[in-house]
Amino acid sequence: MYYSGKARLGRKTKELVKHLQPREIAIIDHADLDALGAQQLADCGVSIVLNAADSITGRYPNLGPQLLVERGIILIDQLGAAIFESVQDGDCLQIIDENVYRNQTLLASGRMVTVEMINRLMDRARKNLDQEVSKFVDNTIAHVQKEKDLILDKVIIPRIRADLKDRHVVVVVRGASYRADLEAIGAYIEDKDPVLIGVDGGADALLEFGLKPDLIIGDMDSITEAALNCGAEILVHAYQDGRSPGARRLSELKIDYKVFPAPGTSEDIALLLAYELGAQLIVAVGLHSNLIDFLEKGRPGMASTFLTRMKVGSILVDAKGVSQLYTGKAGLLHIPLLIAALIPVILLLTLATSWRDLIRLLWLELRLFIGGL
Repeated sequence: MYYSGKARLGRKTKELVKHLQPREIAIIDHADLDALGAQQLADCGVSIVLNAADSITGRYPNLGPQLLVERGIILIDQLGAAIFESVQDGDCLQIIDENVYRNQTLLASGRMVTVEMINRLMDRARKNLDQEVSKFVDNTIAHVQKEKDLILDKVIIPRIRADLKDRHVVVVVRGASYRADLEAIGAYIEDKDPVLIGVDGGADALLEFGLKPDLIIGDMDSITEAALNCGAEILVHAYQDGRSPGARRLSELKIDYKVFPAPGTSEDIALLLAYELGAQLIVAVGLHSNLIDFLEKGRPGMASTFLTRMKVGSILVDAKGVSQLYTGKAGLLHIPLLIAALIPVILLLTLATSWRDLIRLLWLELRLFIGGL
């Protein structure tokens, strides 16, 4: 195998994809590569991904490597952290089998990740999952005791411009399924005109679908400047003592914002805000909801998420559920279908009945059609 291309480096995958161009060689340092990170790399049009770390450690069944290989992208890992010292952004590299060269000088050697290897390591990871679940649950229970009062009683909700009282609210996180979720509820959003909340990169996800967020919540580390300048109101997630790394970025960009000090994740506080401000229904798009999601985010537990879901309760629904239950309003498309369906009926009845009977039957047809909408 031989490949030559320009290198693009990024220890954080979410930062790298902002600058990565098609056909470039992506160099990452991402142990247990997650599905979202892999999807973002694939969407950039890369042909080769070089990982300084181990793409599958066997700790849990992460889906990133499988996604890349299924997309025909070559993945070479275990190259070592030194590759970030040996390679500069923009260097032209040559990849020969599992080796990385620059101008015929060997820089690093790694491991070619294959389908067979992924299957073997995923089997090992699944056997280890019970142990990971046990640690995860223990950590969650321990932190529930510490965080229950903070989450359930002491979160101070900032004032915002948008009125959420008795409104439907859609909270969008750029999780692995966000595209499918947004496509599935397109008709619902068009008909219900809900308040749209983007959590960090979720704001970019909304803009990608031609939707403008009303509110952006997060620590602002995975959102583009274009989204920050789209006109949405911005709440920066801060630590409870008021410290907020994201606020520094917005101040440098001269963008107005408010600070939202609260424990938990940014998606947790987005749900809490919608609930406390009286939302009638909260629709979740791309939210992290299962063990693999949380392990891929590097979280050892889910105390704040558990408590938030308990508090919000039944008004929180998943986008996939909405897409299956919501059929939308009858549109103008039904009118030509009605006319087309009635034409043969009209012709037949004209030949067989009097005009009075015809009108009565047509009226019955119309009532039946309207009643079915």
